[in-house]
Amino acid sequence: MSEFKPAKWPRKLRSTEWFGGTSRDHIYHRSWMKNQGLPADLFDGRPVIGICNTWSQLTPCNAHLRDLAERVAHGIYEAGGLPLEFPVFSAGESSLRPTAMMYRNLAAMDVEEALRANPLDGVVLLAGCDKTTPALLMGASSVDIPSIVVSGGPMLNGWFRGERVGSGTALWQMSEEIKAGTMSRDDFLEAEQAMSRSSGSCNTMGTASTMASMAEALGMALSGNAAIPAVDSRRRVMAHLTGRRIVQMVKDDLKPSDILTRQAFENAIRVNGAIGGSTNAVIHLLAIAGRVGVDLTLDDWDALGQDIATIVNLMPSGKYLMEEFFYAGGLPVVMRMLGEGGKLHKDAISVSGQPIWDEVKDVRNWNEDVIRPVDRALTAKGGIAVLRGNLAPKGAVLKPSASTPHLLQHRGRAVVFEGIEDYKARINDENLDIDENCVMVLKYCGPRGYPGMAEVGNMGLPPKVLRKGIKDMVRISDARMSGTAYGTVVLHTSPEAAMGGPLAVVRDGDMIELDVENRRLHLDISDDELAARLADWSIPEAAPQSGYIKLFHDHVQGADTGADFDFLRGCRGAAVPKDSH
Repeated sequence: MSEFKPAKWPRKLRSTEWFGGTSRDHIYHRSWMKNQGLPADLFDGRPVIGICNTWSQLTPCNAHLRDLAERVAHGIYEAGGLPLEFPVFSAGESSLRPTAMMYRNLAAMDVEEALRANPLDGVVLLAGCDKTTPALLMGASSVDIPSIVVSGGPMLNGWFRGERVGSGTALWQMSEEIKAGTMSRDDFLEAEQAMSRSSGSCNTMGTASTMASMAEALGMALSGNAAIPAVDSRRRVMAHLTGRRIVQMVKDDLKPSDILTRQAFENAIRVNGAIGGSTNAVIHLLAIAGRVGVDLTLDDWDALGQDIATIVNLMPSGKYLMEEFFYAGGLPVVMRMLGEGGKLHKDAISVSGQPIWDEVKDVRNWNEDVIRPVDRALTAKGGIAVLRGNLAPKGAVLKPSASTPHLLQHRGRAVVFEGIEDYKARINDENLDIDENCVMVLKYCGPRGYPGMAEVGNMGLPPKVLRKGIKDMVRISDARMSGTAYGTVVLHTSPEAAMGGPLAVVRDGDMIELDVENRRLHLDISDDELAARLADWSIPEAAPQSGYIKLFHDHVQGADTGADFDFLRGCRGAAVPKDSH
């Protein structure tokens, strides 16, 4: 019982450096682990699999992940591995201030260092809320041990007075109705009770469901993972099967660098267009690509996505919610349709070890109003539009499927807010000189400026405009917006204002031209005038910084490259750069 007899394995496991011998150090490592009641034969050379858990009661989207972790562990045990669960920083979108985005990189660092420093041969990444999925993928990619994602899944549909209530989307709509005087405060409070009626993340195609879809499209999750509702028993089955699968991945030495190829990212960009996915996916995929050495740019997002039809009829672009998307067949149906249209790299490998096409080629669409045929698409040209011009030399993004068509080509007078506090102080002022033809401009809300790049880009309209029945205006900022939001909103303007980008010198009354078809965003002043304004600009005085906020401020890169830290990009540790094309 006490004798150590290492088992045979196809190759030397990383964990044997800790557990695989009879030296003083090996005995030290094993004996401390055994204080948890682990039998000796669990250290016989079998793979040690980490369960990286972003469970937290402060992160409501992920508050049910403890149960999923147990299901994953069952699968790992069945397949002959030793599961060891560990916590990492959980970036909860609904509560963290100033914004969860500021902590995505911190969570990624936590994941990376936990994997690098511990005796793990592979890892299951338990994610859910918006930033947890990219953070876990970024950290795991940097270490490059066998890794696989299990998403927590979306909430069930919300219902209020016979109508679907979409997470976030309904909140933005109802708050505007309150300002317009078309909804009572009591009704708003009653609707609150219908918004979040089960465990899980947003039930719209917001950032959480978008990033779960991106993980699946990239090949980093088992097929069908993205859409299963959190409380559906099949979510537990998915977790169990993932636990089984990671053990075989360790045996095969199937790593993120084998899966996250240029082809995988191209597949994900096209899938994002087809599902009407969040603009936040742009930043997150750029950051993940930067970790594995794949040369992905904003131009790739535009080139690959602009001819992709948005076929998934989900809020905020459409009518339905994630529950119906799952019943219709989920992401595998979307990927099959893209493959049939020649818009999918069919031979890209997934965590299954098989070409991704083999996973989706035989699936069926069970509801063609939820997942529409291309000839009945919500938007013929979906994807993410990347805009450039003298107002955004390094690019800005817009989501056509969530925009108002007639505003996609627009010229209007700028109404400028010098920051989010300025916006909040003035937007409800009846004397504000603004109408529906104006262009709302918000400054200093980018990665460095906020700091953290909060989801404030979808500025609410002024009440006096809302009372006219107007529901959308052109809005421009260096901020992000929630994936649950909608509107003709230009985001991620780069360079950001706090870095001296042209957005910083826009003035009230300037004319701005938006031309999405021609990918143009133009401040209508001369080059000489723009240069003079920039030469006269100085950054507003910032509050004293220390701790992580200082680290973030000093090292965060622009939104156009993923807002990662400059010292975290590139292949490190076990990763070996491959031909990214």
